Amino acid sequence: MNSLKSHFKFNKQERSGIFFLLLFITIFQIGYFLIKVIPFPTVETVQTDIKTQTLIDSLKIKQMVQDSTVSYAFNPNFITDFKGYSIGMSVEEIDRLLAFRRNNNFINSSEEFQEVTLISDSLLTVIAPYFKFPDWTQQRGNGDARNTNYPTPNLSNKLNAEMLKDLNAATAEELKIIKGIGEVLSLRIIKFRDRLGGFLVEDQLQDVYGLEAEVVQRIIEKFPIVSKPAVKRISVNSATKEELAALVYLGTVLAQRIIDHRKAVGTINSLDELMLIEGFPTEKIDRIKLYLQL
Repeated sequence: MNSLKSHFKFNKQERSGIFFLLLFITIFQIGYFLIKVIPFPTVETVQTDIKTQTLIDSLKIKQMVQDSTVSYAFNPNFITDFKGYSIGMSVEEIDRLLAFRRNNNFINSSEEFQEVTLISDSLLTVIAPYFKFPDWTQQRGNGDARNTNYPTPNLSNKLNAEMLKDLNAATAEELKIIKGIGEVLSLRIIKFRDRLGGFLVEDQLQDVYGLEAEVVQRIIEKFPIVSKPAVKRISVNSATKEELAALVYLGTVLAQRIIDHRKAVGTINSLDELMLIEGFPTEKIDRIKLYLQL
């Protein structure tokens, strides 16, 4: 009996410990009850603002295009739409240059380039250091570019023939006259042209493996595209994997990813969406667009 009493006999310190333990248990139970009974405001599910997300995607695409643009010396007489856009020219400024060139006129200085295109002084300051005019554009001196056609009669017949030769009709032997092009590269250009069915824009020369930017510029100067092949565009919203893979720029893997993206979003509303697909060659988007449609 005495041993049993000893189990329930506590000193002052032990009684204080038991009291605080019971107090903690009581507070814990009350808190649990309140959490279960009293309703607390729930956090609303965050919804993506479609307009904001679209803006973010467009900015990402624009940045990718800017990152893919490489600055190198070029002849401003042969600026394409894509090149003009990439260096900051507006559509109107590009159109003025193209209209000027359609009359077989050539620009031979930075000042004349601004006079023709009406670009701002600030833009001219940025891009003028990259201008590279060939020797034959300098033969007239500093006269009025608007009243002169190049090549002039004073140039050799060989130069005239080279300048007027169609890139889509040039032979491998003719391409060898370009400094930097030998047997291998000339045949590679012809092979790539055959795979495309013909060049649509001069920028496609950049896609020929092994061609340096300076060599590409020399080709464009002497072999402009005169006749363009007819192209039947492929619909990204209805084409099969095989049809997409047949395009030189895509291939089987990327074609499958486009199909998967199309299934995920339902309908591709802009060809620029393709640049969000993993592995897509964003630097070639403007050339790829030539062969696709929605």
